[in-house]
Amino acid sequence: MEKQDIYEHLAEIYLDASLTKKKKPRGWTIKSIAGWAAAAVVIGLVFLTFSVPHKKPPVSENALLLSSNNPVKINYNFTPGSKELSSLFLNNLNLHTFKSLAFAARSDAPSGSMPAIAVEIENKTGEKTLVYVRDAGRKWQQYVIPFSDFKPAISDWTQVKSLSFIVEEWNSPRKKGVVYIDNIRFLR
Repeated sequence: MEKQDIYEHLAEIYLDASLTKKKKPRGWTIKSIAGWAAAAVVIGLVFLTFSVPHKKPPVSENALLLSSNNPVKINYNFTPGSKELSSLFLNNLNLHTFKSLAFAARSDAPSGSMPAIAVEIENKTGEKTLVYVRDAGRKWQQYVIPFSDFKPAISDWTQVKSLSFIVEEWNSPRKKGVVYIDNIRFLR
């Protein structure tokens, strides 16, 4: 017996296969049909997900929209003297032609126990200006804050570095909760 014959014999005995025999092509089975159908469904869903245009907010010359799809979420669980914040970095945005900041806010707090939200704007030179908003409850409350309401006034609006929303322990009736901020935009 030659080596090839020995390999063939061992393959037939132990592997129930032969190195020289060709497998017969199998027909369509339930498993193969189900597999191809599942693959087609997945490919179809991926195609639909990326080809259907997502609805965008209306574009306006008078507004600069910063967020509209996912609200900013500020979870707070205070220890004495602490604060929680969420900052949007504006990459030295030029806001000198804009006149106000607008956004919507709500809280998980019952009426009357919503924390005050400090809204802070900082420019590239480190000047900071601040205003507090109150009275938002479980329903969305819209705020439009003129830049003139921010104190102290900052001198340069041409390179704004960041916008921050801050919840502070000393200014909150509840020590634990969530504040949501959405639809953040600057208005002319």
